[in-house]
Amino acid sequence: MPQLVLIHPQIPPNTGNIARTCAATGTELHLVGPLGFEISDRYLKRAGLDYWPYVNLHCHEDLAAFFACQQQRGGRTIGFTTGGRCSYAKFQFQSGDWLMFGS
Repeated sequence: MPQLVLIHPQIPPNTGNIARTCAATGTELHLVGPLGFEISDRYLKRAGLDYWPYVNLHCHEDLAAFFACQQQRGGRTIGFTTGGRCSYAKFQFQSGDWLMFGS
């Protein structure tokens, strides 16, 4: 199963909605700080309230802490950008991939 990674997320409702999708699919969610909100933020909880206890959530203080975790567990790190040359629809994903979104 791939891992979903949000780098410096800023918008609580978006993060909550992503967390809900992760809970529904059994995908681990990694949040890399600094975050633009607190995990206890009411908007974040409102967006994923029913699912939040089922999210396999990992919080990393910064990119160095995240990459230490990723290197220990293995897998490819794949960054997504609007300026990429390869369409995600044509990319060959693998089960151990780490899918990175954010700034």
